[in-house]
Amino acid sequence: MKLPPLIIGDLKSDIPVVQGGMGVGISGSSLAGTVASYGAVGIISGVQIGYKEPDFETNTVEANIRALRKEIHKAREISPTGIIGLNLMVAISCYDELAKVAVEEKIDLIISGAGLPITLPGLVEGSSTKIAPVVSSAKAAKVICKMWDRKHDRIPDLVVVEGPNAGGHLGFSMEELTGDNRKNLENIVISVIEAVKPFEKKYGRKIPVICAGGIYSGKDIAKYIKLGAAGVQIATRFIATEECDAHIKYKQAFIDCKKEDIEIVVSPVGMPGRAIRNSFIEKIKKQNEPITKCYNCLKPCNPKNTPYCISKALINAVKGDIDNGLLFTGSNAYKIDKIVTVKEILDELVTEAEKYLE
Repeated sequence: MKLPPLIIGDLKSDIPVVQGGMGVGISGSSLAGTVASYGAVGIISGVQIGYKEPDFETNTVEANIRALRKEIHKAREISPTGIIGLNLMVAISCYDELAKVAVEEKIDLIISGAGLPITLPGLVEGSSTKIAPVVSSAKAAKVICKMWDRKHDRIPDLVVVEGPNAGGHLGFSMEELTGDNRKNLENIVISVIEAVKPFEKKYGRKIPVICAGGIYSGKDIAKYIKLGAAGVQIATRFIATEECDAHIKYKQAFIDCKKEDIEIVVSPVGMPGRAIRNSFIEKIKKQNEPITKCYNCLKPCNPKNTPYCISKALINAVKGDIDNGLLFTGSNAYKIDKIVTVKEILDELVTEAEKYLE
């Protein structure tokens, strides 16, 4: 059976795969543009996107705004007609500013999690930019749909359901991630699909629901499409590609990683996250790392009582300083064994998914 396309309003992705946003700087213009050029959805991460700008340390917000424009332009040069989106965390301090810039640059899609994107519809009003919340429960999906319906007379163009096997910050408690009450992505997806049905009926259009978190293979894609999902989001697997924007040492860390190296850590904002254990993780378990510079990047962060600066840790990592960096990852990173091209991954995913859809 041929893999169905992902339809997001008037946008059509021939391959129902969204490449997940990975910050800082892991999914930039090179990765996103290349993914989009091969018929999937490429996503740029907006988190501290200006880290390479010369005035990032002294003029962080302006550096991020300038860099976002550059990255969108470069991605569009790689893929003039593909679908290119932006992943923007609600928790970042310059959320509104970056969203407005993305709209000005005619980004196709904004995916937004790490909080409730209550203001997002107003930020894209009058544009063709599609909007998608990231949720971890049917309750969250329902709350967002109700808010957007009541305040903005619109509904999501897409919903991303992120399960407990995702990388980076996770929308679950420690018990929900590791205990007997561990959440299950399949059950969450089914409940979210049901939760959005009344809003689909009211507006007379489909809200595609896609699954994220630990999805690695074409077999996984087929499984979730059979459950009723419109597609999937895959992030970690795209790290070890030639086109990924990260340093080669960063990519090698994923190739070298074993299953037992992946663990749940607590970020400076108090949220659990999944990362590869390295010397940095071991160091901060023993003592806090002094914060000499606050980038004011996350709204809930207080540098006076945080164990380390997450911006510095993520920037170190993407630049290749692995021993002093934080390497967020999905649960299946240990399956990566070599660097390949984006095209090779997408070709393999499509072939395998179509086989399991038969």
